[in-house]
Amino acid sequence: MTVTHEVTNQAPPLTGFSTADEPALWEALRRDGGAWGEPEVAALGALAGSAEVQDQARWAEQQPPRLHTHDRYGHRVDEVEFHPAWHQLMATAVEHGLHAAPWGDGRPGAHLVRAAKFYVWSQAEAGHGCPVSMTYAAVPALRAAPELAAHYEPLLTARHYDPGLRPPLTKRGLIAGMSMTEKQGGSDVRANTTAAVPAGDGSYRLTGHKWFTSAPMSDVFLALAQAPEGLTCFLVPRVLPDGTRNGMHLMRLKDKLGNRSNASSEIEYADAVAWPVGAPGRGVRTIVEMVNMTRLDCVLGSAAGMRAGLRQALHHTAHRRAFGRELDRQPLMRAVLADLAVESEAATVLGLRLAAAVDRSQAGDAGEAALRRLALAAGKYWVCKRGSGHAAEALECLGGNGYVEDSGMPRLYREAPLLSIWEGSGNVAALDVLRALSREPAALDAYFAEVDAAAGADRRLDAAVAGVRKLLGGLGDPDRAQLMARSLAERLALVLQGSLLVRYSTPAVADAFCASRLDGEWGHAFGTLPPGADLTGVLARARTVPDAA
Repeated sequence: MTVTHEVTNQAPPLTGFSTADEPALWEALRRDGGAWGEPEVAALGALAGSAEVQDQARWAEQQPPRLHTHDRYGHRVDEVEFHPAWHQLMATAVEHGLHAAPWGDGRPGAHLVRAAKFYVWSQAEAGHGCPVSMTYAAVPALRAAPELAAHYEPLLTARHYDPGLRPPLTKRGLIAGMSMTEKQGGSDVRANTTAAVPAGDGSYRLTGHKWFTSAPMSDVFLALAQAPEGLTCFLVPRVLPDGTRNGMHLMRLKDKLGNRSNASSEIEYADAVAWPVGAPGRGVRTIVEMVNMTRLDCVLGSAAGMRAGLRQALHHTAHRRAFGRELDRQPLMRAVLADLAVESEAATVLGLRLAAAVDRSQAGDAGEAALRRLALAAGKYWVCKRGSGHAAEALECLGGNGYVEDSGMPRLYREAPLLSIWEGSGNVAALDVLRALSREPAALDAYFAEVDAAAGADRRLDAAVAGVRKLLGGLGDPDRAQLMARSLAERLALVLQGSLLVRYSTPAVADAFCASRLDGEWGHAFGTLPPGADLTGVLARARTVPDAA
């Protein structure tokens, strides 16, 4: 009998590794006060690379959540059914404190350690990171209502995953969500039409349609609605204290490109009971801190995706042979892998530096708070923007094998664009950079204090810092400033990444980054045409219909 199916020249399964095996991660923890968390990060990293968790991640996406609007008798139930693997992933995340636990932890570096754990665990499966991140971000916003925070914060920070629809204050731990955007406004939440009517007892009744509410099976939500005083933030429980369902109807689950393990829904508030958080009419100001915290996780999540893709590419090319030697010994492939590695480390070091700024700002450091305000907006724009390109290139390193679902690379590829869209797509993040510059002058001072810490170490970095100062001089005209917003956000992020790598990474990584990312005046993302470009002519040509032959 002729053997026709002998398997050769294929990489072995990639399992039994640790996602925490990364020098930049450990260096950041030791540098910024998080060394005490190393054992927790190491344990979680080993778990994330185990075969058991890889199976959980695969099942969570292959068996996505299902919506049940009614029971068999016709009663409205509005429940979402998840595969058991989802609950296993969620339980691990909560038990390890990836949610709101740092807000109840008085140790210095608590937010940095939490960021490191979020980073290593997200490399296993990204979808369940959404409710974990929203729970983390809900606490600082909820503190605008001290009486509510006194009841809910201990449960939001508790390391108990307690799923199921029951009155929140009877549970051992809570998960929080956000309910902001509506179909007519999207990022323009001031266009929201959901109405909030005072009930006379301190609570309100909400009525309206929300276009995109992720993790609708969370216990409580922070929602924006139009009160008589204007747009206001509210706390909305899924179940009322007497055990009845609140008026929050799940209309449908979104059929998304990626993030398929996580349920995202359209909901309708039908006379839903809610309590105000913060001053009436100041809803955007109240919820902005929640947005900032979830933006931090967008950066960390993008960095995690890059590291996961790089790991797959390194593993495959180390075992696959072509033209007489392993792929990772071929000069051109080595250049690709090195470039992916530089991009990955630059994203990681920035994300962890932003997390350290959270710790310091919470301790009262005004300079760190100002740095976080500007650097987070720029980092959200650039790191998340680079995630998609990085995922595509890492997938391509595996060739046709990478295009097959079994490799896990398509999941990374589908997930990457979400983090650039969530909490403000590219234009929103770039405009937020302009907003920070115009409203908070201290942010720019803090930024330059940070990047100037590397002054004199690399001539290309010094030139790039000077270029940013020159670019900022052209922002006088508002329309011109908008045209420059993406270029400016990109340069701010790149220069900050370069400064961090020059100070903290190896000379090889820092030199490669400065040589490739800081030379030249053009960006690498769509939307970075120079201000003098004829946009009208370009768009007119794009819309022209050629005459028939």
